Amino acid sequence: MRIEFDFMAVLEQWPLLATGVAWTLGLTAVSALLGVAVGVACGWARSHGPVWLRWVVGTYVELIRNTPFIVQLFFVFFGLPAAGVKLTPEIASVIAMVINLGAYAAEIVRAGIEATPKGQYEAAASLALTRAQTFFHVVLPPALRKVWPALTSQIIIVMLGSAVC
Repeated sequence: MRIEFDFMAVLEQWPLLATGVAWTLGLTAVSALLGVAVGVACGWARSHGPVWLRWVVGTYVELIRNTPFIVQLFFVFFGLPAAGVKLTPEIASVIAMVINLGAYAAEIVRAGIEATPKGQYEAAASLALTRAQTFFHVVLPPALRKVWPALTSQIIIVMLGSAVC
């Protein structure tokens, strides 16, 4: 028995495939931008925030990282409308992907922040930089450079997870 690949079937469905690729890339891009922003904020909170915020963010991170993405998606897609929040399927997908990526990115970014040498903080203090200036100009850029490969891998995982959305 001989099996052949009929590429004409793919060409006939090309507009549908192109639309799917565009939606996947669009959902991934929006989710990546928002998810990394959430991850940076949560990473800061886990490493430099007040104790009560560390506890809240730690609970969020552990809860999201220990539940399957499909459960998170079902909660956003079915649970929020049951509570009176009306969402389009696209918005529900983005919210679920941002929540998921934000939790994973928080731990990735926290690791990068904690890998920053204490001398960097001392140098920023000697220049009389505020805590915000120290974080955004001294700590965050090298931290993101260190963790960029791990963040990229997590973004790709979210892109692959968009298939269930």
